[in-house]
Amino acid sequence: MNLPNKLTMLRVCLIPFFVVFMLTDLAGEASRYAALAIFIAASLTDLADGKIARKYNLVTNFGKFMDPLADKLLVCSALICLIQTGQLPAWYVIIIIAREFIISGFRLIASDNGIVIAASYWGKFKTTSQMILIVLMILNLPALTLVTQIFYWIALVLTVVSLIDYMKKNFQVLSQGGF
Repeated sequence: MNLPNKLTMLRVCLIPFFVVFMLTDLAGEASRYAALAIFIAASLTDLADGKIARKYNLVTNFGKFMDPLADKLLVCSALICLIQTGQLPAWYVIIIIAREFIISGFRLIASDNGIVIAASYWGKFKTTSQMILIVLMILNLPALTLVTQIFYWIALVLTVVSLIDYMKKNFQVLSQGGF
């Protein structure tokens, strides 16, 4: 278990703490800020693990599989919390989660055929835009309403574009999977 993989696992371990602070008043008025700090810290581990893995040639199949899964867990948990707080409509989150299930299905079929599908740049842009949106929504500052609305649509568009990109690039995986 190298450092990038440990950072990925740390991200997964931070999720329950984020959810608790996001959905309770355990820390009173500071709960939302605790959730924000945890989310930002977890998001930064995503940036750090990839950079470290590439710089020191520590890229592993575990990391290629688990890093995007950890991102999905973090982002989807946050988006579901934002439905609970009334800040996001369910249809929006369903589109994002559906994309994640479809990509995960592609990865499972690929892995059955000995292929590891690493994250694409579109997928990374999508994840980054979603993380920025989540930070803006947790902050919930009136001065950032327009910026939040812009990221709302950017994240949704990048979700769809990255899905189309994955399907186009990896369509052969389906044919190898017996479809």
